[in-house]
Amino acid sequence: MLRKIPEGERPRERLLLRGAEALSLTELLAICLGSGRKGQSVLSLAETLLSHFGDLTSLTRASVEALTEVKGIGKAKATQLKAAFALGVRVQRIGGEGKCLVASPQDAYRLIAPEIQKEKREVLALLMRDAKKHVFHHEIIAMGTLSEVMVHPREVFHQALHHRAFSLIIVHNHPSGDPTPSQADIDLTQLLMTAGNLLGIPLDDHIIVGAHSAVSLWEKGIIKRAKY
Repeated sequence: MLRKIPEGERPRERLLLRGAEALSLTELLAICLGSGRKGQSVLSLAETLLSHFGDLTSLTRASVEALTEVKGIGKAKATQLKAAFALGVRVQRIGGEGKCLVASPQDAYRLIAPEIQKEKREVLALLMRDAKKHVFHHEIIAMGTLSEVMVHPREVFHQALHHRAFSLIIVHNHPSGDPTPSQADIDLTQLLMTAGNLLGIPLDDHIIVGAHSAVSLWEKGIIKRAKY
């Protein structure tokens, strides 16, 4: 049991004394779990989790249902883990990415596709550009279902105004793998084009990401007057 471990070697105490960088993956996971179960320490439970899923990537992508298949992981612990993983992903998506020149739909695809291509439900990402065609900030602003994602123009342009974007590119995935635009995709594009023109923050493109390819509504001529 954890109480048998010298106090200075317990994960929480080690983190306070030496910082998170000094802890192993098992120890960090143990802190997220908080406690073990009867007859099994929290460190042992963390090791069991990692062994069950094989690696950290598979563990972070596991659903709550999949996590609770591991003995000792109830819904409470599973939701704690999902929240911790989601925070880590959100930090990566929102902060510190620096500027990236996006001068074509292919550039936008390469920037954001790795983050959303394998999502099991539709998500919508917002890419904000400056006057020199650099994306200086991007983030996921909406998460939907297997077949649709709902977003209101105010959510899109609230972020754009807050970050003082010159123009926008939106990108969303089709979990089916087929990037063909739906009528709802086209309707959303036209709505955001109209709102962007009114606010002086044009929509440069709407890219739909499939399993192995993507479709640019700018290349299809649906978004007019925008320039990469």
